[in-house]
Amino acid sequence: MTVYFIGAGPGAADLITLRGRDLIAACPVCLYAGSLVPEALLAHCPSGARIINTAPLSLDEIIAELRKAHQAGQDVARLHSGDLSIWSAMGEQLRRLRAEAIPYEICPGVPSFAAAAAALETELTLPGVAQSLVLTRTSGRASPMPENETLETFARSGATLAIHLSVHVLDEVVARLTPFYGADCPVAVVWRASWPDQQILRSHLGEVIAASDGLRGRTALILVGRSLAQEGFAESCLYAGDYDRRYRPVGTAPRFPEGQE
Repeated sequence: MTVYFIGAGPGAADLITLRGRDLIAACPVCLYAGSLVPEALLAHCPSGARIINTAPLSLDEIIAELRKAHQAGQDVARLHSGDLSIWSAMGEQLRRLRAEAIPYEICPGVPSFAAAAAALETELTLPGVAQSLVLTRTSGRASPMPENETLETFARSGATLAIHLSVHVLDEVVARLTPFYGADCPVAVVWRASWPDQQILRSHLGEVIAASDGLRGRTALILVGRSLAQEGFAESCLYAGDYDRRYRPVGTAPRFPEGQE
């Protein structure tokens, strides 16, 4: 028996890995975060599967369901939205399972920032503009931010920021970032990336508050950075014709002669 933690993707039912889909189809028990995971994914569950929406359950109640499946020798598909490595509350479940010697495995998923970038048709790390992406959030009731992990700290680097779970305090985000990025810095807010009702707002720090009037909600991602302008960047050396690389030797004395590793 194994509990399979599966990243269910950002919203669209087909943005799940083949491994994730096959694991769902093989598990007689499925626990899913009903407030965030599309119900269409449950169509992959085998006939007669026991399906449990964990949205109204406490951690103790969730672990009780996993314990029950373990005692019955039944594999479990545990679905979380996006990818499990960030803000999934998986860590506390794993700790409980380790304490009870219940086996588990983790299947990664498509994160929301990747879905948002795809919707915006943009690369978030452009040569000469930004080569770092910071995934962060503002403090909330469930999870306060460590004192050294502030928007100001990250903003000083000039990196592209992907700010989660914070659109309800957009005014605060703008006020804290504008001194570092400038009022003309591009901003994009993507609501429910990849869902059928996805909405996109492109703006600048100095205008986004007014432009977003009436479009507030927690299931949105704020992206801030010069890379969102999609212009003013150099082309990568990776595909440059005169760039000597292992799989495309160039010149009379290439660094990696053809046929050599």
